[in-house]
Amino acid sequence: MKIFLKTTFLFIIISSFILSRAIAAGEQQELLKVDWSFKSFFGKFDRASLQRGYQVYTEVCASCHSLKHLSYRNLAEKGGPEFTELEAKAIASNFEVTDGPNSDGEMFERPAKLSDKFVMPYANVQEAIAANGGAYPPDMSVLVKARKGGANYIYSVLMGYDEPPAGMELDDGVYYNKYMYGNKIKMSSPLDDDIVEYADGTKATVDQMAKDVTTFLQWTAEPHLETRHKLGFRVIIYLSVLTVLVYFSMKKIWSRIETKV
Repeated sequence: MKIFLKTTFLFIIISSFILSRAIAAGEQQELLKVDWSFKSFFGKFDRASLQRGYQVYTEVCASCHSLKHLSYRNLAEKGGPEFTELEAKAIASNFEVTDGPNSDGEMFERPAKLSDKFVMPYANVQEAIAANGGAYPPDMSVLVKARKGGANYIYSVLMGYDEPPAGMELDDGVYYNKYMYGNKIKMSSPLDDDIVEYADGTKATVDQMAKDVTTFLQWTAEPHLETRHKLGFRVIIYLSVLTVLVYFSMKKIWSRIETKV
């Protein structure tokens, strides 16, 4: 009897899990897959794509979404977009930050420096929500890591805007996105062909911009990804050599011991 009850209980759990997965799959289409350069074991970021992605973020996304964990100096660090220090300083100087107090005890505005964090688009959460129709635009610093599907999810959502299917009604300020959970999103499609003019002359198609900004956001979420890949490779080599040495050491030690029949 106990075995029967356990089997029945296990069957119910497994059936519920399969059913929930099937329902979830029906609500959201399978994400688009991209052969990202940073995804393989030896993966590296495409420097040109990172720089273009920063341009897309600055000209399209930064008006609503923050990067509060990133400093301007990070743009010049190895493993990232690798702007020169002069370029990073020039980028920072385009933004104003509040500093102080000065000798008169007053706060003042000054151009940002490399040591400053990225300037926030809004003064506080309440202002951000009020400016976006009641929806809070999430910080993008670690957005790729925070979303199931990672880079493919971000790319799919950027590419997933479409006309709603027949029978689906959307409230004002709500848009249809076939890759978003529930297929509804309060952010209008941010990308359009040639909405930016790439400094390197690359054609700014929606697909290209989506890939570039996703690559940039992957870096902001994992700025030390390349270092981690290199370290992992060295550790594997070290362990492989160590395993071989231990094996031959064992063979040498046991060869001195006579085998008893």
